[in-house]
Amino acid sequence: MSTTLCQVMGFLVASLGVAGTIVATATDTWSTQDLYDNPVTAVFQYQGLWRSCVRQSSGFTECRPYFTILGLPAMFQAVRALMIVGIVLGILGLLVCIFALKCIRIGTMEDSAKANMTLTSGIMFIVAGLCAITGVSVFANMLVTNFWMSTTNMYQGMQNVQNRYTFGSALFVGWVAGGLALVGGIMMCLACRGLIPEESRYKAVSYNASGPNISYRTGPYKGYEPDPKTRKGPGYEEAPRSEEGRRSYPSKHDYV
Repeated sequence: MSTTLCQVMGFLVASLGVAGTIVATATDTWSTQDLYDNPVTAVFQYQGLWRSCVRQSSGFTECRPYFTILGLPAMFQAVRALMIVGIVLGILGLLVCIFALKCIRIGTMEDSAKANMTLTSGIMFIVAGLCAITGVSVFANMLVTNFWMSTTNMYQGMQNVQNRYTFGSALFVGWVAGGLALVGGIMMCLACRGLIPEESRYKAVSYNASGPNISYRTGPYKGYEPDPKTRKGPGYEEAPRSEEGRRSYPSKHDYV
């Protein structure tokens, strides 16, 4: 029961993480205009991974997608790639996890096969969560760097200073979603151990070799040994014993 509960809870938590990763990737509020020095403005700007938007005080919003790929920074494209990889791995992990649930029976699938599928989906969820967290963290580092560069230029009195951007809501959604996917993957890996059948844990049998002091002696094959009854037949002569062979050995009474 605990294994099934851990597996189902891991599936639900990972599902929330994958859904949050998709929402964070598609949202346009990865970076928003900093209004610290200018709280009242007629134009508010915010940007996402795929387009930048401008919202006017009248409520009209205009978004413009990025029409170039090579013109974007390399780190920006890396963030895109990480988020896409995280989404793909998360969706594949969900598909594998659905068939690996212990409460769902498909044909004659054994528990060992379900255990392997559970472990595979857990690893996919963990990698997907790490991709999402890494992508959001890289984008946040870019925002921090650009923010302090713009602040430095502002205090130096330089003209035509660009707008400063700060963290948007999509970053926090991405961090939470990546953490949920990571936790769900760990729970699936823990549930894998409970799905392994008991007999498969003790399949390996160790054989101890014989001791090194054991020696083996060879002797003649008994089938070729002559019969003692036929040894003294006609024409058989016993070989004379030598003097050394007829010599008697002293008994224990001779030493007294």
